[in-house]
Amino acid sequence: MVPQNSPNKPWPLLDYSAWADTCATLHLWTQIVGKIRLALAPQVNHWWNTPLYVTARGLTTSAMPYQGRLLQIDFDFVHQELTARLSDGRSDRVRLEPRSVADFYADLMRRLRALGVEVPIWTMPVEIPDAVPFEQDHANASYDADAVLTFWRQLSDADRVFNLFRARFVGKSSPVHFFWGSFDLAVTRFSGRAAPPIQSTAPNLALWVMQEAYSHEESSAGFWPGNGGYGKAAFYSYGYPQPEGFAQAKIDGATYDSTLGEFVLPYDAVATSASPDDTLMNFLQATYEAAAINAKWDRAALERREREA
Repeated sequence: MVPQNSPNKPWPLLDYSAWADTCATLHLWTQIVGKIRLALAPQVNHWWNTPLYVTARGLTTSAMPYQGRLLQIDFDFVHQELTARLSDGRSDRVRLEPRSVADFYADLMRRLRALGVEVPIWTMPVEIPDAVPFEQDHANASYDADAVLTFWRQLSDADRVFNLFRARFVGKSSPVHFFWGSFDLAVTRFSGRAAPPIQSTAPNLALWVMQEAYSHEESSAGFWPGNGGYGKAAFYSYGYPQPEGFAQAKIDGATYDSTLGEFVLPYDAVATSASPDDTLMNFLQATYEAAAINAKWDRAALERREREA
C-alpha cells in the first residue's frame, strides 16, 4: 500500500508550513516565466493569454510566437529542470535547485539570449506585498524538490477534476489554467452578462488590469497551496458580482470566509475523503449553483444536458 502522504499516490498531502519558503521561491520563478508569456502572447479576454498550464511533468507556457518561430518554456518537476524550446530545434535547460530568484532570472535570460530570444519584461512581482524586483531578490532561494513534486501532483489531480467540471458547461468558460500572479489553479464560468467594474486590486496590479479580468459576471473556482496568508492548501469558489444569498448557501464540508468573500474547502478534507474526486466535484457544483441560482443565470441554455440512452 502506498502511504497517504506519498507523492506517488493520488491526492498526496503536503503541509504548507513545511515548504512555505520553497513555495515563495517557486511563485516568483513562475512569475518570471509568466511575464515572458505575457510579453509574447496576443492579449485575450480576461488575460487568458498569461497563465500557465498543467502538463504530464509540470507547468508550461504552451507555444508562444517569437519572430516567425515558436518558443515554449516548460517547468519539469519530475526531472527538476526548466526547458526553453524553439521551433527551429534549438533548446536549453536551467536546473531547478536551491538558488536565488535573482540568479534564476539572470540565468534564464542569459540562456534565452543565447538562443536569440530577447524578451524585456517588467521585473517587479505582482500580487505579492513588499516584493522586490527579480534581479534584486537574493532572499528567496529555497527549493525542496520533493515538496514541489508533491505540489505538482496535487495540481494534476485538481486539474483533472476541474476539466471534468468544465465539460459540463456549454456557455463561455475559461480553460483550466494556473495564474502565476496569485499562484493558483482556476476555472471560471460566465453567465454572458457584463459585470460592474471591480474596484479592488492587488499589490503592483493596476485597477484596469483587474477590471479586464472581471469584466463579466462569473462563477470561479480554484486551488491554491496556502500562500497569501491562508496557511493551508484549499479549494475556493466565489461569484462576481456576489449575488445576494450566495454567502448563506449550505455547502458540505466548506465554510464561507467573509474576509475572502469565498467558500473554502480544505485540501486535506478532499484528499482524505472516501472519494476525493466526488468530494471536490460536489463542492464545485454546489458553489456554482449557489452563484448561478441566486444571480438568476439562464442555466438551461448554459449547462450541458445528459444525453439520453
